[in-house]
Amino acid sequence: MVIKNTVYKAVLSQIDAFAQIDYSLVSSPAVFKSHINLDLKGTVYPVGNHTDPPFVPAPFDLPNKINSMLYLGVSNYFLKSATLAYYRAGVFNITISKDLAAAFNLTTAILKDFVPEIALHCPTACPVLLKLMATSPPVVSLQSDTCRLWITGSVEVFAVLPNSTIQYIFTGNLTTSTRGNLTVIKQKLIISILLKRLQLSLLHSAAGFSQVSLVENFLSYTLRRVVIPVINGKDCGEFLSTVGGKVRLKPLKRVHSSKGCDVRGFLSV
Repeated sequence: MVIKNTVYKAVLSQIDAFAQIDYSLVSSPAVFKSHINLDLKGTVYPVGNHTDPPFVPAPFDLPNKINSMLYLGVSNYFLKSATLAYYRAGVFNITISKDLAAAFNLTTAILKDFVPEIALHCPTACPVLLKLMATSPPVVSLQSDTCRLWITGSVEVFAVLPNSTIQYIFTGNLTTSTRGNLTVIKQKLIISILLKRLQLSLLHSAAGFSQVSLVENFLSYTLRRVVIPVINGKDCGEFLSTVGGKVRLKPLKRVHSSKGCDVRGFLSV
């Protein structure tokens, strides 16, 4: 049975300081003997800008399951709208500060182990300052209990001198591929990220080096030793808080793919 004459109103919920989600109904509820189907919009917008994303959602059906009280399908459209909203808010731009570099002993002495020419450019060991900036919305996919995230961006690397001024070292374009494992611990969705691949295109170097593979090794070391340990072990809300946002998510119990439709996973509670 389909409930007719339904009045659809926008239902907005604030996720954090950067984004809102619209989960209003897009069609009339369908009532069956054993369950009710609700089609929700599921679009994430930047705060104050409710312009629809430049792509449209594809319809999908949930698998035939009756073991849980609630099944919530998550499509590529929802994930794409979320990454677009947070990209526009600058959440994916990360700076490794002097204090964080010092805490993890990330110095030019470490950098010269990867790139020997740094010793001539920075003879004294100094903290390394990194600025990572996404240049396009990240691409994310959700499959089984794993999510994959591809980020394209740029990187700027500086040395922080003893007088607190910064000395430019190099810039480049960066592409990373990461895998995130999702588990539920004490009613929290915990994310654990693993760097799968990193590619660098060196744009300019003040130190005169040109061996990209050596710089890639240093950046991989930095992400694995400094950035990823800060993220791992946090729930997804804490993860976004780490890089600039705050969000609370419901626990994830199971995630499946559905053959022949756009769904990438569903949550059951």
